[in-house]
Amino acid sequence: MRLTVAAVGRLKDAERELVERYAKRFDPTARPLGLGPLTIHELNESRAGSADARKADEATRLLKVAGPTTPRVVLDEHGKALSSEAFAAWIGQQRDGGCKTLAFLIGGPDGHGSVSLTGAALKLSLGPMTLPHGLARAVLVEQLYRVATILAGHPYHRS
Repeated sequence: MRLTVAAVGRLKDAERELVERYAKRFDPTARPLGLGPLTIHELNESRAGSADARKADEATRLLKVAGPTTPRVVLDEHGKALSSEAFAAWIGQQRDGGCKTLAFLIGGPDGHGSVSLTGAALKLSLGPMTLPHGLARAVLVEQLYRVATILAGHPYHRS
């Protein structure tokens, strides 16, 4: 099952280093499990005049990257908070259910437009605290690596 992360906004150097570190670790661990490759798409923030217009523009572009029929996980502050084990189990169920590609969408500073939220396979919260978008991306990619290690029975995840 291919995994795509589509995110609005540019990363700072330290955030990029973290994302690259875990993305690099993901593929060798995940491929034998039927997961991967992991691709990451970075989109520019919208320059539209209002928050609603920015959210709509960004949502349209995120969905274009995800593809029209790809199930998507939308990172949203009002989403469901899952433990790493539950997240791994959910991704494993998607893979085992025949899902070919799964897209993870990270919106811009104004949040997601309704078109990206509607029909999401999962609305996922990384926790009750607000995170900068770059840090959220780093946390997501680390958790995807952690999912692979949990499914592989690797000792990285010690709980």
